[in-house]
Amino acid sequence: MKLVLATQAPGEAEIFASLQGEGQSMGQPSTFVRLSRCNLACQWCDTAYTWRFAGDNRPHRDTVDFDRKANQLTLEVADVAERIAALAPRRLVITGGEPLLQASALAELVGLLPDHRVEIETNGTVAPTARLDIHVDQYNVSPKLAHSGNPADLALVPERLHHWAGEPRAFFKFVIATPHDVDEAVALVRTYHIPPARVFLMPEGIDSATLRERERWLAALCLQHGFRISDRLHIHLYGDTRGT
Repeated sequence: MKLVLATQAPGEAEIFASLQGEGQSMGQPSTFVRLSRCNLACQWCDTAYTWRFAGDNRPHRDTVDFDRKANQLTLEVADVAERIAALAPRRLVITGGEPLLQASALAELVGLLPDHRVEIETNGTVAPTARLDIHVDQYNVSPKLAHSGNPADLALVPERLHHWAGEPRAFFKFVIATPHDVDEAVALVRTYHIPPARVFLMPEGIDSATLRERERWLAALCLQHGFRISDRLHIHLYGDTRGT
């Protein structure tokens, strides 16, 4: 079985060790593997090289597209597992793109890494297979709000949101650009009875100045609603770069 991965450079899979920059595990040493392909298209996506290939007309604010051959790499699962095992952190963060589009191959991958704590980042629209789910320690679920540019019927699937709300391993991360986005997140939390203690609000931004400016007003809204705030630590440490 094979996995389709993003690249750090042409021909080099994006598998790397770093600190988790967001959410429940922020600051934890982690091994990351970034997969390619996504079923959504966020107009502010900072990993558009995983899905917006030449010929893809889905909107993005940068109006750029990427060469598929240079930005996508297919490897055997055993090869990916070997590369992950060679890195020190035993917390494995599987990100994308949308990782659960490749759930069957991921189940085989994590089965080869029994000493790793597995964390999956997902947009919340795709169900994990049972064969994968038994290996997952944490889900980082990031439902996409209206400002992402995705139609609500694609981005906010009631059946999936009900499932994640009832899944204690799932932590929610809402990307926030304006206070109006917080109102939308609050409405979803109430509709789907998501425990506020499992909700993070995270500023949208790819530079420290933007993140800090938004965090100043976002902090007060987190206090008001009983949510947690998430920074983007990797942006402050390394900038908006691949493999970090």
